[in-house]
Amino acid sequence: MNARPMILLSNDDGVTARGLLLLRDRLLRVADVVVVAPELEQSARSHSITLRRPLRHRKADEAVHATDGTPVDCVYIALHRKDILPRWPDLVLSGINHGANLGSDVFYSGTVAAAREGALRGIPAVAFSSLNLAYLEHAADFATAFAMHILEIHPPSGQTLLLNVNFPAREPVGIRSTRLGRRLYDDEVTVRHDPRGAEYYWVGGPGAHHQPLEGSDTEAVDAGFVSVTPLSLDATHGPHVSFSHEIVARASGALPL
Repeated sequence: MNARPMILLSNDDGVTARGLLLLRDRLLRVADVVVVAPELEQSARSHSITLRRPLRHRKADEAVHATDGTPVDCVYIALHRKDILPRWPDLVLSGINHGANLGSDVFYSGTVAAAREGALRGIPAVAFSSLNLAYLEHAADFATAFAMHILEIHPPSGQTLLLNVNFPAREPVGIRSTRLGRRLYDDEVTVRHDPRGAEYYWVGGPGAHHQPLEGSDTEAVDAGFVSVTPLSLDATHGPHVSFSHEIVARASGALPL
């Protein structure tokens, strides 16, 4: 039996991202670590997996692998290609992302998706993100201790543990257990023209703001706290189950059975 835990580490900023390298450096002091990360930045790729083209693999360093796929591709390949991991991971970590993943960001984030892919495979998983890139070294120290605490206290049985952790834009004043907040972007589509006159688009506005919501991750980081939000793998919305039953009952007579 191995005394040191086995950790699979990925991200969406790319295999050379500072947040990932710092976290790997800290984790190696207490665990066996294998990195499988995108060759290039894959931010906002959500849970995309590549099915329509071949993927390329490169060994970047000892126990560090790069692929030209998405963050989910990276975790999938690590878990199912037999010669990358020496044994099944005790934990899947993703990050430390260069920027926030708060509120509705979790639906778009490649960082969160990499962790979610691990959780879908039954492995406890954590996504780490930081609003303050100057704080990345301290964030890596915290993330490492946090990961070890998870392994020490054993995640609850039932649905696999999936946590989303965000570091604030300044030195943290503490840590809070939170729920997802509301992070709103200045949505827009910028229309431009290439040299031949054809239209192309830039999607997404430059700014974001948070709606006040007590107990939320957005409230916590705005107040200078590290936020820890448990995420669910069950997408069924309980409050709407009764409505679903009612509409099915009404619509069933309209089907040409």
